[in-house]
Amino acid sequence: MLGWYPGHMHKARRQITEALPEIDVVIEVLDARLPYSSANPMLAELTRHKPVLKILSRADLADPERTREWVAHFDAQPDMRALAVTTTQARELKRIPKLCHELAGQVRADRDVRVMVMGIPNVGKSTLINGLAGKAIARTGNEPAVTKRQQKVRIGGRVALIDTPGVLWPKIEDQASAYRLAASGAIRDTAIDYVDVAVVTAAELARRYPEALKARYKLKALPAYAANPAAEGVDADGPVRVDLLALAGFDGHAILAEIAIRRGGLRPGGEVDLHRGAEVLLHELRDGKLGRLTLETPADIPPAPCAEPDGREDDAGADDTA
Repeated sequence: MLGWYPGHMHKARRQITEALPEIDVVIEVLDARLPYSSANPMLAELTRHKPVLKILSRADLADPERTREWVAHFDAQPDMRALAVTTTQARELKRIPKLCHELAGQVRADRDVRVMVMGIPNVGKSTLINGLAGKAIARTGNEPAVTKRQQKVRIGGRVALIDTPGVLWPKIEDQASAYRLAASGAIRDTAIDYVDVAVVTAAELARRYPEALKARYKLKALPAYAANPAAEGVDADGPVRVDLLALAGFDGHAILAEIAIRRGGLRPGGEVDLHRGAEVLLHELRDGKLGRLTLETPADIPPAPCAEPDGREDDAGADDTA
């Protein structure tokens, strides 16, 4: 399974825990294309007694109909609101201070509403803060984990923001979520198998957006999945892997090969460069060149797992680096 948990993220968790008692509202920034997978369950546990505003960033890249479903899903939860935005569009951010005040309830007139901004790496937290502040305060970048420490900034509307480093969790148990995160760029490319991620992503896109996939890469057909006995094998650490291609119903390997052939990935002798195809698919997906796509819906949220008897999370490996 995919996992990526640099040491500074373990420190960030401690900082979040220490600061939360003074916080009125939590803003969790999510990727609108994968609102479930980009929500860190560790943060949900830490902030379960605080009102939360879910910001669905990159709404301009997501399927509008699916985004409406996600906003309705979050708005139906107690002490929670949701707002879909493009974080680079300042006019779309104007509602945020008012929503924070509504969620905070009664706050002393002599102080600001204190808001902590959270989220996994590379979902647009720093871009959001800069947009709210009207100037470049938080450092931004197109790779995960640009923010390394907490930053504080006061914005209009009597709101004080605390930015936090992006935090992933030690082991991403849901394999489908891990692949979606990798496809979106939330996990460093150096920590993933490009071809493996692209094969699963191709199959998922074939299931959810077949016409967009065929149109972008001029594919005549999307081959159905044929069971691979090797996919049913047992990993070295014990658990049986879910066959994600079988769940999608399409042969992601064959689709990726066709993409590679059409985008300069055919080597002398007829060998297909799958890595070339993987680069094309993942980069163009992240850039929105396949259209406005969403990789999951509220119906994809798995049943809640049973809690550990003592209610504690396993921090094993929390100091591991990529």
